[in-house]
Amino acid sequence: MNIALWIAAGLLAAVALAGGITKTFVPRKKLASHRGGGWTGDASDGFVRTLGVLELLAAAGLILPAVLDIAPVLVPVTAICWVLLMIGAMITHLRYREARFVAVNAVYLALAAFVAWGRLGPESFSG
Repeated sequence: MNIALWIAAGLLAAVALAGGITKTFVPRKKLASHRGGGWTGDASDGFVRTLGVLELLAAAGLILPAVLDIAPVLVPVTAICWVLLMIGAMITHLRYREARFVAVNAVYLALAAFVAWGRLGPESFSG
């Protein structure tokens, strides 16, 4: 179970890192021209960059607290925040009729829920 939780957290961290770098450093107009990025055309630069920074923080929060053994409770807290972020992403992609991306976000949501459940319950870092 512990290995599965580490794999899930690692996958989510990789997704968050990629998304965070993209939203933080790629111009919003360029993002809007790609599939699944249409919503960025209607959002402000600040909003898109803020989401990017939050994703970068999530990438760190899913891995570093456990690896460094400094406040490892932040791992499930970050996973819960990722669940909330994915709910927002799913709603946004539904509004733009991008069902494929809703499904992808649902998978990320499920992985984050698994990490939160596992790290708060059977495989918590406090035991």
